[in-house]
Amino acid sequence: MLVSQILKSKGDSVFTISPHETIGSASSLLHSRKVGALVVQNEAEKVVGIISERDVVRAVAETGAAALQQPVSRSMSSEVIFAEPTESVDELLTRMTDRRIRHLPVCRDGRLIGIVSIGDLVKAKIAEAEHEAQTLKNYIAAG
Repeated sequence: MLVSQILKSKGDSVFTISPHETIGSASSLLHSRKVGALVVQNEAEKVVGIISERDVVRAVAETGAAALQQPVSRSMSSEVIFAEPTESVDELLTRMTDRRIRHLPVCRDGRLIGIVSIGDLVKAKIAEAEHEAQTLKNYIAAG
């Protein structure tokens, strides 16, 4: 299964935030949108980072409540690992496991077109395995 197929079924909406917004604003958006990460884009809509729940917790643990008033740029991961729509679920699962990350923005021609999480990939993998199992059952039953 390819990333493009996952985006087709889950949708291509991506929640973004400016690097100048506060970590408190990012926390509110993470909570209200029920997502684990936000893609950070500058004024030119270029991806400059990603901020996750982990980043927020780390900032608060290090700085205390004052961290919530700091800009997102201070705590975001600025070395963003991307996915392409033509990549397979297996490729991305390996990359995410090796890099210990949970979210990958998906880009085509340098433009953000979606995001996939480790949960999206595991769900796709399970669906694929269930489909293969059902196909084998049908084949065996047909004799």
